[in-house]
Amino acid sequence: MSTPEPVPVIAVDGPAASGKGTIAERVAAVLGYHYLDSGALYRLVALEALRTGTDLDAPGPLAALARGLDATFAGGRLTLDGKDVTDAVRVEAVSAAASRIAVHAPVRSALLERQRAFRRRPGLVADGRDMGTVVFPDAAVKVFVTASAEERARRRHRQLAKSGIDVNIQRLLRDIHERDARDGARAVAPLAAAADAVVVDTTELTIDAAVAAVLARVRAAGLAA
Repeated sequence: MSTPEPVPVIAVDGPAASGKGTIAERVAAVLGYHYLDSGALYRLVALEALRTGTDLDAPGPLAALARGLDATFAGGRLTLDGKDVTDAVRVEAVSAAASRIAVHAPVRSALLERQRAFRRRPGLVADGRDMGTVVFPDAAVKVFVTASAEERARRRHRQLAKSGIDVNIQRLLRDIHERDARDGARAVAPLAAAADAVVVDTTELTIDAAVAAVLARVRAAGLAA
């Protein structure tokens, strides 16, 4: 009997506000692939930790929360314990908490199999910070999306302004620098481009141009016509 071909994965990694999520989601739509926003899993754990008063520096209790999450992903919406939390996980406090808990090895281990379970035919586009290095090291295509910290702060500021949230852009820039440092220095799965990843700098690119660049790489790998 022949061995079935593995389900293809396109791993899209990068720092906060680099555009990786939007790019990955659009690429998935074009290809008809499933989409994994791995950061949403960490934000769900962070939201639950904040709700329950769980210490963000306590790996054991946080890992227990991660293993017990009653969460669903459907139609672009997230639910936790049956309640829609799509908007709740995007607030700055939850994002900052997610970055803090992501440094804990037990939390990452607890979420690893959940992430890998998204790998289903016809294929998967997964975005995060360690998709190509840890979660899917055999990904057929690996892309590392980046942009200058200043541009990422401006994007985040515009995003929050559209939601009616007034945040000082210098504070956002400081938060981005701190998050980059924390993500890059953590002992487990630090933020870094995989050795075989293609780097796409979106500082001066439109989303359409960035998506086209990724799709060109996908075609070069023989995954799309």
